[in-house]
Amino acid sequence: MHVVIMGCGRVGATLARGLVELEHTVGVIDQNPKAFRRLGPDFDETTVKGIGFDREVLSKAGIRRADAFVSVSSGDNSNIIAARVAREHYGVQNVIARIYDPQRATVYERLGIPTVATVRWTADRLLRHLLPEEQAPLWRDPTATLSMVEVLFDEGWVGMPLGSLEAATGHRAAYITRFGRASLPTDSTVLQDGDQVYMLVADDGADMVAAIAGRPPQEGV
Repeated sequence: MHVVIMGCGRVGATLARGLVELEHTVGVIDQNPKAFRRLGPDFDETTVKGIGFDREVLSKAGIRRADAFVSVSSGDNSNIIAARVAREHYGVQNVIARIYDPQRATVYERLGIPTVATVRWTADRLLRHLLPEEQAPLWRDPTATLSMVEVLFDEGWVGMPLGSLEAATGHRAAYITRFGRASLPTDSTVLQDGDQVYMLVADDGADMVAAIAGRPPQEGV
């Protein structure tokens, strides 16, 4: 898969390196060439100085063969303009934009452009970490025996197969959210930092699932 990333701040650089580690190719765009230093000395993928919605810049970054486009610069307007150009002019279907203003994020979601609303996402995550016992289930079946809840996992699980967490807890993951986009897990899904994992749990097992996921994996997992 080839991914074009606009913005080489900490998020963009981390995403680019992560994609390369997973053997994907990337094209990274930033107006400040010094920003590319965050990619590290061994990074040999395409980097392009310029504005992320300039068509010549996008072409140099490989937009015509891109499977996905991500705009994570520091400006909401730039991010959404670039995302729309990628979607509407180049036909890239998998487009994600980072938006700081949650009200704007809602508008663009309605236009079919997935967004990561940084402020809202961070606040929700902090609440779930601060008050995990006060978070209501996202869904409960009519018989009140099964619930779908977000499972907060210890950083020790990062880099491990999601199946290992499922095996340890004895429960199945319904879906995960990564970079603001939900997806169904597969046998090859590996947990990454920042993933949100949602599991179907029996009411009498919810506390046990939370306890196992909230501590580092045990030997042999």
